[in-house]
Amino acid sequence: MHSCENRKESRGAHARDDFKKRDDENWMKHTLTWLDGLEAPIKLGYRAVVMETLDPAEVESIPPFQRVY
Repeated sequence: MHSCENRKESRGAHARDDFKKRDDENWMKHTLTWLDGLEAPIKLGYRAVVMETLDPAEVESIPPFQRVY
């Protein structure tokens, strides 16, 4: 819940009524969380998204796009 609340955008199943659009410029990253104990505050961190496949000759990368339904 903490990482979802911190992400100020909507992306796939993580839709927010107060931030209806994707924000790839600021949020094209993985959110990581750490908890050092039940009473400890939750720590948030981030890791870059790898945009290339392991073998581009086998499978091409698909650029990010907004889902529309």
